[in-house]
Amino acid sequence: MSRRRKAEKRPVLPDPKFKDVVVSKFMSCLMYDGKRSVAEKIVYGAFDQIESKSGVEPTKVFHDALENVRPHLEVRSRRVGGATYQVPVEVRSDRAQALAIRWLIDSSRKRGETTMTARLCGELMDAANNRGNAVKKREDTHKMAEANRAFSHYRW
Repeated sequence: MSRRRKAEKRPVLPDPKFKDVVVSKFMSCLMYDGKRSVAEKIVYGAFDQIESKSGVEPTKVFHDALENVRPHLEVRSRRVGGATYQVPVEVRSDRAQALAIRWLIDSSRKRGETTMTARLCGELMDAANNRGNAVKKREDTHKMAEANRAFSHYRW
């Protein structure tokens, strides 16, 4: 961690099609080796599939999925007198969004469909309906925080 000054947050430009900053961040996290056009094709293709399958606006499904995956609590390791405790803490909103994006992408990459577009579409629709691996990851995180609630007085 730098001792000089706090790193300033750079503004993220919204994506060209939906004019949404969160979709742009999602594309940036999905992207490999700076291939933004490939990431755009995957995300927009998944959004088209969502619209054709469900008939609902794809950005609404995307934001619902993100909201369902976003964690409220997590555990942090805290060392007290030679013992390490898992202390539950509340998650800041920007970190919660970053975790939700990361979990959605990871779980969609591990799905069984043939193309990444189909995987992403399936995972977003599952997450919007409170199903899928990304939602399970959020539930596991909350369960761990709940199980370690006894150590919450070690919060710093």
